[in-house]
Amino acid sequence: MPQSRIRVRDAAALLGVSDDTVRRWIDSGALPAGKDEAGRKVVDGAVLATFARSHASPPPDPTGTESSARNRLVGLVTKVTSDTVMSEVEMQCGPFTVVSLMSTESVRTLGLEPGKISVAVVKATTVIVEAP
Repeated sequence: MPQSRIRVRDAAALLGVSDDTVRRWIDSGALPAGKDEAGRKVVDGAVLATFARSHASPPPDPTGTESSARNRLVGLVTKVTSDTVMSEVEMQCGPFTVVSLMSTESVRTLGLEPGKISVAVVKATTVIVEAP
């Protein structure tokens, strides 16, 4: 299997930081890198994955609850669209937008409105993974 080599700008986009931050990590030795045929700095994909996992620091969970669900995304409610029965709630969880459909009664009970910090819990039996 060919080794995945990721350019600095792409590594930065994947980590949600600036190119300069990735370059500082490389220059300090925190993130090992090599060079491609054109002389550009590149990071091995497996090394970047390990780095991303070890440096991940999710925001604190405001609920303080324990859960068996691993996919807990702390975020900010950005939009709520409701009718009399159902609502669509959009949250920004880091670089990801999460959309949930729920009853309007649940929205009222939870006090969901733009600006409220909340936790999106994702429990799915089907997760689709795509690769280029």
